[in-house]
Amino acid sequence: MIPKPPSANRGARLFADASADSSASAAAYRANIDGGSRGNPGPASYGVVIRNPRGEVVAKLKKYIGRMTNNVAEYYGLIAALDYAQSHGIRALRVESDSELLVRQMRGQYKVKSAELRPLFERARKMAQTFASFKIEHVYREQNAEADALANEALDEISSAPARMKPDKPGVKPRPRKIRARVRNGALVPVDPLDLAEGSEVEISVRPIVKS
Repeated sequence: MIPKPPSANRGARLFADASADSSASAAAYRANIDGGSRGNPGPASYGVVIRNPRGEVVAKLKKYIGRMTNNVAEYYGLIAALDYAQSHGIRALRVESDSELLVRQMRGQYKVKSAELRPLFERARKMAQTFASFKIEHVYREQNAEADALANEALDEISSAPARMKPDKPGVKPRPRKIRARVRNGALVPVDPLDLAEGSEVEISVRPIVKS
């Protein structure tokens, strides 16, 4: 039996309002997202396919994100889709995922009890609230095959990469690596997942990215 969303849940109202806006949904971009982990937790990645309102593929995103669980990887895929849409001025977005847990949490039907998922959920919810229209739906795995293939490609590329390119092993001194960040309200907000332990200290050097 599916639990009813609590009446005070702002997230549930947000998505109910968005789904009611049929005209905005018809003109929305569509993002198919998937995340996976080989080992759960284990090497993890996400894949995202974004289509414009005409159904044309405008972006394919994939990334290895370190050692994480399936559910964490699913949220990273969602955040990647939301970030792409925000940075490209997309105002209406429909997300499709084969993760029933993620979809029901984002729609306010399930509570987020996991401590590792809570900050990702909060970030995704805040990002979703910036769109004029946002809708998230559950689809079956076969309807999400392209995103799933991208996530697996990202893992396959890591497993076949030279040793110097592979993730750091436990007990080995971490190597410097580059990540992308965006300035929001005077603060640097990571675009790429940090995959760092709580309380870690890092050194940051800033180089503006000039977009053509």
